[in-house]
Amino acid sequence: MIHPFPPKPGATTASPDPLSFAVAARDRDTVAMVTRAVDEDNVMLAFQPVVPALRDDRPAFYEGLIRLLDASGRIIPARDFMSTVEPTELGRRIDTLSITHGLEVLHHRPRLRLAINVSARSIGHSPWLEALERGITRDPTVAERLILEISERSTIELPQMVGDFMQAMQLRGLSFALDDFGEGYTSLKYLKDLYFDIVKIDGQFVRGIAGNPDNRALIKAIVSIGRHFDMVTIAEQVETRADAATLAKLGVDCLQGYYFGAPTIRPRWEPAGVPLRTGSDT
Repeated sequence: MIHPFPPKPGATTASPDPLSFAVAARDRDTVAMVTRAVDEDNVMLAFQPVVPALRDDRPAFYEGLIRLLDASGRIIPARDFMSTVEPTELGRRIDTLSITHGLEVLHHRPRLRLAINVSARSIGHSPWLEALERGITRDPTVAERLILEISERSTIELPQMVGDFMQAMQLRGLSFALDDFGEGYTSLKYLKDLYFDIVKIDGQFVRGIAGNPDNRALIKAIVSIGRHFDMVTIAEQVETRADAATLAKLGVDCLQGYYFGAPTIRPRWEPAGVPLRTGSDT
């Protein structure tokens, strides 16, 4: 039988690349796991402290990082699924659950300040916006204690939407952090045009900084820019005492990383012996 669409001269009919096949299968498994967890609200926040550089015994605030539970009850960190689902509707649903749980924690902890991650895609998503509005209307003190972290890469994709949203929400007391600064290819134009309250320096410039003069020069420049634009600077992924001391000497305002505490679903303010709350009980 003659194939109705024969290959062009010189074309091959090689089988699919095994690596591509494996990656596609992995992504399908990831999407299935995330879908199940989101449908069943098997999510929670893990909390990591952000400390002042010159007073690291007392957190300035915490970052709430989304975690999922798989079918076996294993806790899955965002790094294992977010890059796969972030561009999809699942990413919007995860952001909605994240802000919902974060606002609930803030409501029950009136002295807590909390940062929650959100994609620029989600700030135009009606369910996410409705969840935010419910939370800050229910408890007027929540807005001034909430920090929304938007990644540099996400900001670049939708700068106008991000700018308009930030302007409206800052008038209501919310603060905004530019996350992972230096990870992508941003122009300094965005620091000038978008009035972030906080700039978080990507960990690639932070890890091992005590022995890296090039990164020390870069951090010093970012600190100077932050001060010019009246932004608090935070160094991410601080893992050693030497790096923490170097960053403090360079003038970084706050530090975050495993040296000060790993993200934990058992935050410091929860008394020992109290059952952990997950899903819709958060």
